[in-house]
Amino acid sequence: MAELKTKPTKTSVTAFLSAIPDPLRRKDARAVAALLRKATGEPPAMWGTTIVGYGQRRLRYASGRELDWMLVGFAPRAGRITLYLSFDLAKHAKLLGRLGKHARGKGCLHIRSLEDVDPAVLAELVRRAVGEARSGAVG
Repeated sequence: MAELKTKPTKTSVTAFLSAIPDPLRRKDARAVAALLRKATGEPPAMWGTTIVGYGQRRLRYASGRELDWMLVGFAPRAGRITLYLSFDLAKHAKLLGRLGKHARGKGCLHIRSLEDVDPAVLAELVRRAVGEARSGAVG
């Protein structure tokens, strides 16, 4: 099995966030960082070169595959912020309906700007994701 490339590094999260060229994107990234820190109680760490992760857990899939992964994390991309919530977002459709403008994958939430979403709803989604991650739920 290939080695996972996305794992914790020693790169400075502060330096990474400070290097975001767009001031609004940088401000949003810092706000998301604070939200995830508060929700997890964990310090941030760079996972690979572009993901800021919080906490760590051992994932065990039904297939038997195991890997170390963050509780939650995010990546400030050029056109959006991707939140890695590691749970099935479809199970939270009612809450997502109140979030505001977003796109999603199975466990990823994509937002263009924090101005587009309800901060209380986003915080609740993050709290639920952390709870499920800590309970050992996969995907």
